[in-house]
Amino acid sequence: MPDNLSLSRRSLLIGSAAVAGMLVARPALSATVPASSVIELRTAEGRAVSVTEWRPAGRMRGTILFSHGAASAPKYYGLIVGPWVAAGWRVLAPLHVDSTEHPQTAQFKGLASWKARIEDMRALIVHVGDEPFVAAGHSYGGLVATMMGGAEPVPPEGLQLPLMPRLAKAVIAFSPPPPISVLVTEQGYGALGVPALIQTGTLDIPPGMTPETADGWKAHLAPFEAAAPGGQRYGLVLEGANHYFGGAICDPAQPGPRQLAPLELANQRAALFLEGFGAGSGKARRRLDAVVTDALPARLMKR
Repeated sequence: MPDNLSLSRRSLLIGSAAVAGMLVARPALSATVPASSVIELRTAEGRAVSVTEWRPAGRMRGTILFSHGAASAPKYYGLIVGPWVAAGWRVLAPLHVDSTEHPQTAQFKGLASWKARIEDMRALIVHVGDEPFVAAGHSYGGLVATMMGGAEPVPPEGLQLPLMPRLAKAVIAFSPPPPISVLVTEQGYGALGVPALIQTGTLDIPPGMTPETADGWKAHLAPFEAAAPGGQRYGLVLEGANHYFGGAICDPAQPGPRQLAPLELANQRAALFLEGFGAGSGKARRRLDAVVTDALPARLMKR
C-alpha cells in the first residue's frame, strides 16, 4: 500500500471492527425472489465468481450491477431486486467472498474481502462490455456502489486509484457505511461523480458501524453530504427503518417485524430515480423532485 495510505495498527483494528459490524449471521430463510440463474465469471486474477442474474420477462430497460451486504448473499434482496426486474431491468449480483455462503469465505477474513469485492465488480464490468449500467448496493455493498460512481475509497494493498475501469450512469446505495479510516474517508466519498440516491432510516444504527446514539443513523448519509452540490444527489431518510428493514433484506434472521411500509417507500423513490437517471426519463426526474420534502416518513433531500 502506498505510504500516504499506510495504516496504524489502531486504525486497522477500528476498520476491522467496523467491517465486523456489517457482518450478519447466516440467514435462516430467504425472501421471495424473482426467477434467476447463476453464471460464473473469472476475475483478471483467475478467481471464479458466482453471479446471480435476474432477467426481465419482456424488453430490457438496462442493467444494474448489485453488491450485497457483508456476509449476506444476492438471494436475500428479493424485495428490492424484484421491482427492478418487473420494471424491465436486468440485475447482476456477485456472491462476494465475505458471504457466509461462499465456499472460500474462511480465506477472506475481515478486510481481506475488500480487494476481492473490487475484483468482482471489475469482472462484472468486463462482462457487460460497453453497456451502460447503474450501480447499486446495500451496506458494504453500498460503499462498493458509490465507488462505481466515482467515490475514491482507500485502495487495498496491491491496487491503485481509480479502482474501476469506467463509471456507472448512476448509483443507488442503501445504508452505505460512514467514513471508516481503512475503507473510505469523507473526502473519498466526496469524489462521487454521478447522480446518486443514498438511503438510511431513523433506526439504522447497527452496532460497530455507526455511533450508537439517537441520531447515529445520520452517518450513513456521508456520501450524500460529502458530494459536491449540483450533481443530482438525493438523500432519503425513512422513518422507522433499520439497517435490515426488520429482516426484509440482507438477513431474514433479524428480529422482526419486517418493515415493509418503509421498504415500499424506498422502492418507490428508487424506481423514480432509476427511471430518471438510469433510463433517462425527464418526466421521472420531475416526479422525483416533486416528492423532495423535509417531512417524514420519507424525507427526500436533494443537492
